[in-house]
Amino acid sequence: MAERKKYDITVTVKTTHIPGQSDEANNRYVFAYTVTIVNSGSVAARLVSRHWIVTDAENRAQEIRGLGVVGEQPLLKPQQSYEYTSATAIPTPVGTMRGSYQMMAEDGTAFDAPIPEFTLTAPRVLH
Repeated sequence: MAERKKYDITVTVKTTHIPGQSDEANNRYVFAYTVTIVNSGSVAARLVSRHWIVTDAENRAQEIRGLGVVGEQPLLKPQQSYEYTSATAIPTPVGTMRGSYQMMAEDGTAFDAPIPEFTLTAPRVLH
């Protein structure tokens, strides 16, 4: 059996369009995204900060950086997970998000946890 990596964070995301907060006539499409973060490694690690790249359908990118997520800097022990929901608005009915979380392991090692790119799409836009 392969030895588990010390610093390994798995990130999965589910998205949904929020029509009640969107204003299509004014090119405002709001999406909620629920992120599940799992410490797949063998060392506890704290999520210190985040870096998002939000890109709309016209390839305009916006970078977002900040401390923690939803006001928290969760500590994830090995095999522990943390889930949160947030939202973003873009000027097109389709876009993408990707990024990384900056983590600090209990042993003092800083590392990045990649957030794989995912799609934001309003209903009936993509097949």
